[in-house]
Amino acid sequence: MTVVTLSASYGAGGSTLGPRLAERLAVPFLDRAIPVGVAERLAVPLEQAESRDQSVGSLFERMVQRMAPMGQVFGVPETTYDVPADIQYLKATEEIIREHAAHGDGVLLGRAGALVLRDHPGALHVRLDGPREARIAQAVRLRGIERARAERELDETDRAREAYVRTFYRVDARDPKLYQLVIDTTAIALDCALELIVAAASARGAAAA
Repeated sequence: MTVVTLSASYGAGGSTLGPRLAERLAVPFLDRAIPVGVAERLAVPLEQAESRDQSVGSLFERMVQRMAPMGQVFGVPETTYDVPADIQYLKATEEIIREHAAHGDGVLLGRAGALVLRDHPGALHVRLDGPREARIAQAVRLRGIERARAERELDETDRAREAYVRTFYRVDARDPKLYQLVIDTTAIALDCALELIVAAASARGAAAA
């Protein structure tokens, strides 16, 4: 069984590497399956489940809007967040992730996968990161966007992703202790990072067997 979770800061290439890793490992990329499963479980339209799915940014955007002032991500009181509805979707998301991991292989991008599956034997938890300036440059190159847009998106996305994990799991998403493998994908090419993760997943699975 091969289960890999990817946590990626903005510009670290997670959305590029995730599908490629799943193809390389010959396992499902679970990105689309999560909101589909949540929609079925909660008996809501898929569009509604997707709007609550943190991977597409909607939850990030709502959390950013609730932060006042914007810079105080980790100092915002709990009462600043109106989370009951988000909690319902969060729990359903966690259930779907655990079921997929228990019954088969897969690569999971985001959704605090390293925390949801922290007790999963043999799962490999990977963090993709890099210096701010290097991630901005990589986002410009990979996505073909203007630097100003990349700077804005990096600040907003990193802030919201960190707040998401801090709010719901009480940890720092950047903490290397949460992962077995941390890669600076601005210094190590994505092709090389891909092979490192494949090798680590194989070793992790063999050790757990």
